[in-house]
Amino acid sequence: MECISIFDMLKIGIGPSSSHTLGPWRAAERWISELKTAGLFTEVEKIQVHIYGSLSLTGKGHATDYAVMLGLSGVDPVEIPIEDIHSIVKDIKEGHVLNFGNIRKVAFDPKEDILFHRKFLEFHANGLQFEATLTSGKKKSNTYYSIGGGFVVVKARKNAKSKQATFDTFPFPVQNGKELLAYCTGKNISISELVLENERSLRSDSEIDAHIQKIWNTMLECMYLGCHTEGKLPGGLNVQRRAYQLNRGMLGDANKYATPGEWLQIIRSTEVKFRQILKWVSCFALAVNEVNASLGRVVTAPTNGSAGVIPSVLMYYLVIENHEADFKHIKQFLLVAGEIGSIFKKGATISAAMGGCQAEIGVSSAMAAGALTELLGGSPEQVLMAAEIAMEHHLGLTCDPIGGLVQIPCIERNSMGAIKAINAAELALGSDPKDAKVSLDKVVETMWATAKDMSSKYKETSEGGLAVGINMSDC
Repeated sequence: MECISIFDMLKIGIGPSSSHTLGPWRAAERWISELKTAGLFTEVEKIQVHIYGSLSLTGKGHATDYAVMLGLSGVDPVEIPIEDIHSIVKDIKEGHVLNFGNIRKVAFDPKEDILFHRKFLEFHANGLQFEATLTSGKKKSNTYYSIGGGFVVVKARKNAKSKQATFDTFPFPVQNGKELLAYCTGKNISISELVLENERSLRSDSEIDAHIQKIWNTMLECMYLGCHTEGKLPGGLNVQRRAYQLNRGMLGDANKYATPGEWLQIIRSTEVKFRQILKWVSCFALAVNEVNASLGRVVTAPTNGSAGVIPSVLMYYLVIENHEADFKHIKQFLLVAGEIGSIFKKGATISAAMGGCQAEIGVSSAMAAGALTELLGGSPEQVLMAAEIAMEHHLGLTCDPIGGLVQIPCIERNSMGAIKAINAAELALGSDPKDAKVSLDKVVETMWATAKDMSSKYKETSEGGLAVGINMSDC
């Protein structure tokens, strides 16, 4: 079983899709690294990229072509200034030259050298192949698969043995919910304490805290940006941003702030009624995914398409439930969320191309529900119960994005997943887990079975459901 850190589940990247944007971007970086290792990087004269299956069918809407060009240009999705994205792509499109690996110029015409194929490769729905023509005339190609959440693998899974070795060094190697509970019960520790011990086998406490702080800062800044940007989203659907108006409507005249931190404090002073809570949670979730839809920087949680659920539920805790909450609580929440997400990845999938939207919004809702439950004082059993409840009510959720864009119904689904997560946490906290009829492991197993039975039309291909029921021209 592979080692999965919470920092594998919570990655900083560029929208709109972790599997269709961040994955291909990382694959391009990986290919460059492998060419250098093989001593072939300087011999590359021409490059072609072949994109297959689900990755191809919704590639343009998910900016897969942008991701490929940016990855081949050697820029990092964590650090690149957002404003540089369009200028880099524009220069490549107009000049037909790629600054390969940010080191050397190589001729590259995106219209001819990025090829979209409807064919599905056998190993995974999201396949792409990089092909280089060398100075010798020989060709060198590598095929990668973007399996969701920004994870990229090759068919041979070359890193599988090292991942297994790292997993075996974990103080608490967990593959499923049953094992997780057994460790927590045997050691009388919380889930967050267990996860922290595993993370300590990979990095120091200071590194863990620094990574978690950076993740939270990115989430908070993303919510802030989304709540303070108005207008329409790019892509042709003319989707109106809503977080801006929601934020402005609820704050009224309380707008004397200049930073995300000050904004958070202002929200803490606002009126707390059920409708206001619903609006704030939806506002936070919409904000993140409006930024995501605009090629903004978000945290995959566990994917870009579902990036709004976890930050909105965590923000709910900070501004509604506990005004004294600090970094300790943020850390606890993200440790639990990451662990629950890893259980779904190990036992099923977090790729909409493989499992539909239940694998994205469903998993993120389960992650948020479990994490919130621990913060609210729930036991490890109640944490897993909350995660199970949240996923149970997302089973069968399809992925049918209109126009191949991560906008309709994707953005609204984040607000719905966040509300379900909070509800699931409350149901679990008010229940005795001994009375539960469905375990987390059973719902993971069921989700995977449902994914395998689901028609490919409803797995991020835009070939069924809303994606064909609503035409771009109608928008």
